Amino acid sequence: MDSHQGGSSRPGRSGSVVASGVNRIRRFSRSLQQRSQQGKHQIRSDSVGSLDRIFDTQRSDEPPVPIARAPTLTSDEKSFIETTHGISEIRDGFFDAAFLPPEDVDHQALRKHAEETLPLAFRKKDPLSLTQFFPRQCHEAWSVICRVVTTRAGIKLLKSFLGFFIAYILCLIPAVRGRFGRYAYIMAISAIINHPGRTLGAQVDGTVLTILGTTTGLGWGAFGLWVSTTTATARVGFGGILALFLFIHVFIIACLRSYYIRIYQLVMCAGIAISYACLAEISGTEVSWIKLLAYGIPWLVGQAISLVICIVVAPDAGSRPLAVGIHQILGIMLDGIPPFQDSVRTRRRLAQAFVSMSQVYRDLVIDFSITTLSPEDALIIRNSVQSVIRALLSLKSETRLFQSPTGDVSDRDNSSHEEFPEFIIEIDKISGIEGQDEDQEIVEFVTTSLATPTENLLQSMRFALKSCDAALMDMCGHRRHLGPSYTISSDVHGALVNLREKMAEFDARQGQVLTSDRLSHAYARLPDVLKILAFCRPIHQAASSIECLVIRINELQQRRPKFPCFHLPSYPLRKAIHRTNAQVRHDRGGVTAGSYFRSLNDIARLIKKIKSRDFHPIPQKEAPADEHYDISLDTMTADDLSNSSGSREARFRQRTWSFLHRLQGFETRFGLKTALVTSLLALPAYLAKSHFWWDRYEGWWGVVMGWLIMGPRTGGNVQDLFTRVFCAVLGSLWAGLAHAAGNGNPYVTAVFAAIYMLPMMYRYTQSTHPRSGMVGCISFTVISLAEISVSDVSLLDVSPSEVIDERMPSVANIIAIRGAIMIFGVVASIIVNWILWPFVARHDLRKGLASMIFNCSIVYRCIISQYVYYEKGDAPTEQDIEASESLEGLLREGFVRLRQLLGLTRHEIRLRAAFDPLPYSALISACEQFFDHLVTVRQSSLFYHPHSIGDDSEATMDLLSYRRDEIATVMTNLYILAGALRADRPVPKYLPNTAVARKRLLDRMLELEMEHTASDEDGSKEKKREILLEQTYSYSFNDSLTGCVEQVKQLEKYTKIIVGEQG
Repeated sequence: MDSHQGGSSRPGRSGSVVASGVNRIRRFSRSLQQRSQQGKHQIRSDSVGSLDRIFDTQRSDEPPVPIARAPTLTSDEKSFIETTHGISEIRDGFFDAAFLPPEDVDHQALRKHAEETLPLAFRKKDPLSLTQFFPRQCHEAWSVICRVVTTRAGIKLLKSFLGFFIAYILCLIPAVRGRFGRYAYIMAISAIINHPGRTLGAQVDGTVLTILGTTTGLGWGAFGLWVSTTTATARVGFGGILALFLFIHVFIIACLRSYYIRIYQLVMCAGIAISYACLAEISGTEVSWIKLLAYGIPWLVGQAISLVICIVVAPDAGSRPLAVGIHQILGIMLDGIPPFQDSVRTRRRLAQAFVSMSQVYRDLVIDFSITTLSPEDALIIRNSVQSVIRALLSLKSETRLFQSPTGDVSDRDNSSHEEFPEFIIEIDKISGIEGQDEDQEIVEFVTTSLATPTENLLQSMRFALKSCDAALMDMCGHRRHLGPSYTISSDVHGALVNLREKMAEFDARQGQVLTSDRLSHAYARLPDVLKILAFCRPIHQAASSIECLVIRINELQQRRPKFPCFHLPSYPLRKAIHRTNAQVRHDRGGVTAGSYFRSLNDIARLIKKIKSRDFHPIPQKEAPADEHYDISLDTMTADDLSNSSGSREARFRQRTWSFLHRLQGFETRFGLKTALVTSLLALPAYLAKSHFWWDRYEGWWGVVMGWLIMGPRTGGNVQDLFTRVFCAVLGSLWAGLAHAAGNGNPYVTAVFAAIYMLPMMYRYTQSTHPRSGMVGCISFTVISLAEISVSDVSLLDVSPSEVIDERMPSVANIIAIRGAIMIFGVVASIIVNWILWPFVARHDLRKGLASMIFNCSIVYRCIISQYVYYEKGDAPTEQDIEASESLEGLLREGFVRLRQLLGLTRHEIRLRAAFDPLPYSALISACEQFFDHLVTVRQSSLFYHPHSIGDDSEATMDLLSYRRDEIATVMTNLYILAGALRADRPVPKYLPNTAVARKRLLDRMLELEMEHTASDEDGSKEKKREILLEQTYSYSFNDSLTGCVEQVKQLEKYTKIIVGEQG
């Protein structure tokens, strides 16, 4: 026992804890023994005396010493036994964990709190509710009409529709059909796939990719056709050869489709082309090479039509999407300046704006553009805007600053904004100082002194952001259409002067308050004063960020070019291959799931670089240095963002392992199930009995529909199943109505096409359900133009005898059979996606939450080691701060994606019970608040660094064990919770108590701070100002660390609700 106490890192504290615990248990044991000896008969005497034998220091050969009657247990000793069960864990050199009985959980209160954290999407009606289906559809239809008529969505719809309609009209002309052959309608399909409702850069990029994809598919198919007819043996098994070529090609392009998002258009067109080449008009005797041209030439014509429409009709080379994105983001930033009504929703909108700003910049530089803002200028704007958003997110939503001494909201002439209730704490409700008039006067003095300059500063911040918005819209040339109104001045220089004046006024008034004799040292016992000062300091920092933004825009305004300039794509290729432009992101569908996995992969890659570093404790100055000892601290520095060096052999082995390991990922699984679906759907093409009707009714379109519908990140979505099948049925029936109305008259067919395709093209190009819109467009186009081809006998695969015998397929047969083929392809792909390696949003949500909790633990460790507990001379550099901000930006995006993924769970079927989103939403909110507290700790640590943290003084050694306990307890809880969520296993009932460890550290730090303040008395105003500022940042610093502890408790509660509790 002596050696155990001697090895502890804090001998005084550990020894007292052990001694007191041993004495309490010994007295308790002896009292039990004494009571048992006074009884008439003794029960299990050996067991009763077992505790005495454990703590007895006598030798066995010595005579027994009489034991006196045990004294009565004190209240503290009884409390120790009741609350901790007499257990206090002492671990040499590690951490001391305190285990308290779990608190009683009020599940009703937890659910009520969780309801307040639900995303905005859950405020809408259930999408699977049949009672709300028709009212919702009517409302959405009316909103679509208003949007098309009053906004630029109508111009975009017109461009998309014109590209298709021109190609469709050409297919209705008999001379064109005779020239291009049976598959002339491919030009209309081509105009649908790469519709002209895009920016000019995206249209050119799509044209190149779709042509390359079509060439690749036709080339591979031609090679397969040649191999299947080279020898007599090959001609006998030509079907198997073509099936093998189809399987290999679909498997490869499906893997590429799920991994490299940028080549989505290429692989989609390659899949359509390979299906046509290997399944349409195939024969084991000879190859009809002309069919390759019959497909390729119409495809080129369709791409040419779309490109011309995009250039001629309201061309946009990237300037408008940039202006729209910046205008919307600046509007959200204006709403983020206090006061605001809904703090939770405002913070989430700011986080979404932070992510959207990166997306706006990426969309500009990923393709070529013709704008007045160069990609370099857009990068400057992005960094400046994100810096302002980062500062706005650090603002508090509650303060008593704008409360008058009488308790009413101050009605200032220069304030045009209503003060909302949650922005105010009543001044007469001051905790701990009720009835103390002197302290209340001090709080009122600080409030009245800082209220006016702070409010004026907020007004100048709003004015500066509005001026920046007006200036940027003028530079982009879209202010007349987007806003703001011309009553708002675009004089950025004037806004900068006004902002600096208000900042100087605020600094002067705050300096007067800090050096006032009325404060003296009273602030030490007045937390309300510190709260007010802690609220004002982030406002000043946000104003500084806005000042930098205004300066940047002023520079851009001065060097603005007279005419738009051409800019080549400048996004790095290694990143661009995983990204794509906005329209392709929309058309491919699955934006939420794809963005979620992309974001989490980026976070995991960066976290892996940090956590994989070897940890070596920081050596003390007294310890001998080893020249051969390589110290690699486990902290987050700027070097963590760069690749670590290694030998060429090690890098080759690592890359080989990574590639082989990647083959086990979802890309390979998606490739296999996609190849399986297409191969099974293509089986009738290789059977002699079904070969005739397969060619006549073009059964290969069922394979194409299966290929188009298969998605790497889609699962059991009942809504998608019904909407896609409904659109396929609707397209087939409308094609039949068009033919029946005019008996095949092309003019009537064109009118029906215009009526049907306008809303369907909108659904495909602009709604949230693009794939169902694509199904409806393709089904109508293929079936309606096939009906027109019925009259062209020369274009059909029928003999003259069949025409004479009237065995030519009827229109009703074409509608029914071709429609059934497409519906079967849609249903087959969706069902296989459900059954075989499905994407289940609720499962990935749970795993994603586990990853984010684990990532927060790594960030907690890095911030504490890099920004808080560092040695002298190792303060974080500017590069380290930028690296931290980069990681924080990725984590903010991760929380946004988690909430989007939570919204997908509403569309999934669940047989066991309805999915409860409340604990997941609350868990996301608690994890995000934990992360926000960490960001505040990092920002406060740049201004506050207590004397006892950064040196090897006696105080530092005294605090070492307390800090160790707090950090280790928090990280242990986070690791356990993350592992339980990841494995879907119950959480242990007893976890190390983080609140106890935090309280011990705060109590000891308070003692040291009091000693430091008492030993460092200085009556100068400048010294008093520094002390009060240090107390302000210390309050924010310690309050945020305490907030981390509180959120860990919330994480534990909601994690136990999700996965259960054991023990």
